[in-house]
Amino acid sequence: MFPTDLTPVPILFILKAREAIHAAMACQYDERSRASMISQSRYSSRSLGRSILICVCLLSFGHLGVLQTGPASAEPVPWERLTAGMHVALWNPIEACPQVPSLLMLQVDPERYRFSIHQFRDEGLRAPISIHDWQQRTDAYVLFNAGLFREDYSYLGVLLKEGRSLGSKKHHSWQGLFAAEPTDGKLRKARVLDLAFEGFTEDAPLYREAAQSLMLFDRTGKLRVRDSGKRAFQTVVAEDGQGAILVIKTADVVSLHHLADCLHRQLPALQQAMAMDGGASSDVIASPDLLHAAQETTSQAGWRSLLAGTMGVHIPLPTVIGISPRTPARGAPAADPSHSTRGR
Repeated sequence: MFPTDLTPVPILFILKAREAIHAAMACQYDERSRASMISQSRYSSRSLGRSILICVCLLSFGHLGVLQTGPASAEPVPWERLTAGMHVALWNPIEACPQVPSLLMLQVDPERYRFSIHQFRDEGLRAPISIHDWQQRTDAYVLFNAGLFREDYSYLGVLLKEGRSLGSKKHHSWQGLFAAEPTDGKLRKARVLDLAFEGFTEDAPLYREAAQSLMLFDRTGKLRVRDSGKRAFQTVVAEDGQGAILVIKTADVVSLHHLADCLHRQLPALQQAMAMDGGASSDVIASPDLLHAAQETTSQAGWRSLLAGTMGVHIPLPTVIGISPRTPARGAPAADPSHSTRGR
């Protein structure tokens, strides 16, 4: 199928083609004065053939330069308002990223919502609990899994709650740090920090809540995960240029490298991103009240079931991160009657 947005052949190629034709005609004229009609006819046929071949090649090269299409672009993220300061979408980037599945995406305004770390031992629990149980226990609007942990469920890397350390020492190989609730009011309420470029002191932390994990891609555009070929469910936390925090969960398995490449190319508004624990630990859930406040429509069928936690297997999680309103809400969150979408 030929492209419909053809661009005219550059004038340079047309001029070169015209010169080649004129040269062929000159050759034909000179041959008439030096050879017989038969010899001239044979020579002119060969010369004309060469000229035609030159023209075709020039025009072909010209067309090749203008008919090549650029990389495919994914559809815009179909944001829908979940409640004030929080948007949700189920985005399918398959056109541009065929190896990346649909992504459940939450966009959160940290000025309206606080982030809090919850760890089972700190909560006085004997064992990790499922994300459904975490939601009932914390009454958070949204919960998602934190980073990696050892076999004894102790956290790998920095983990802070209200400024207290609940994890181990800083992991030197992992450079991603989700940090929230700063001690300095001039700082952003929540950040994705890149420890390769940004300092973080554990003894006197600038943020009360923090969870360390893998860096996915950074502000320079560099992908910080190698292409290992391993595929699993993934949870990602990203920061965009306007300070919003995005929580992203894949609807199916994917490699971190393919996911990082897709997010970086297709969502240029994202400044940097980090990967939380993946596989069976990858989990995101919203409170029933929050989902009830958003009037159910046909377009919500995809993301609603994922956000409700009614699909897949939910294993016990030792550590989760909660999202709650900074001003305690009275009753259920207010629904948005317009259900407007938001693109970034």
